Amino acid sequence: MTEHPIKGLMETAMNSIKEMVDVNTIVGNAVNAPDGSIIIPISKVSFGFGAGGSEFGERSQIAPDANANFGGGSGGGAVIEPVAFMVVGQGQIRLMPMDKETSPVEDIIEKVPTLIDKVAEFFKKNKKEEKTEEVCTAETVNEETAE
Repeated sequence: MTEHPIKGLMETAMNSIKEMVDVNTIVGNAVNAPDGSIIIPISKVSFGFGAGGSEFGERSQIAPDANANFGGGSGGGAVIEPVAFMVVGQGQIRLMPMDKETSPVEDIIEKVPTLIDKVAEFFKKNKKEEKTEEVCTAETVNEETAE
C-alpha cells in the first residue's frame, strides 16, 4: 500500500517550521556594545500548524492504489515577539524587559545582587564590632590587672 499524501503535506510543513524556529530565534546572537557590555536579545516564539485533506469519489480503475482523487493542504505560521534584553557588563547581569510590567521573578532576579551586597555588609559590620569589643575588653582587663 502506498503512503497517504497527507503525511507528505504534514512533513513538509513541520520541516519548514523547524527550519524557521531554532534556539537562536529565542535567545538571539550577542551584540557587543561600545562600553564593553554584551547585549543578548530574548524572544518569545509562538507557532501553529494545520493540515487537512479529502478523498473524492472512487479510485481510478487504471491505478487503484494511486491517490489521484485526493485534495489537501497544510499551513503553518510563527510569531516572534521580543520580550527582553539581557545585559552583561560592568560586573553585573541585568534583565531589561520590553514591557513596563515586570513579573515577580524578574523583580527578584533584579534585586538579588543588592541583597547579597547588604548581607555581606552586615557580616563585615558585625565582624568589626566584635573586634572592637575584644580590644575594649582586653584593655579593661589590662587596666584592672594593673590596679
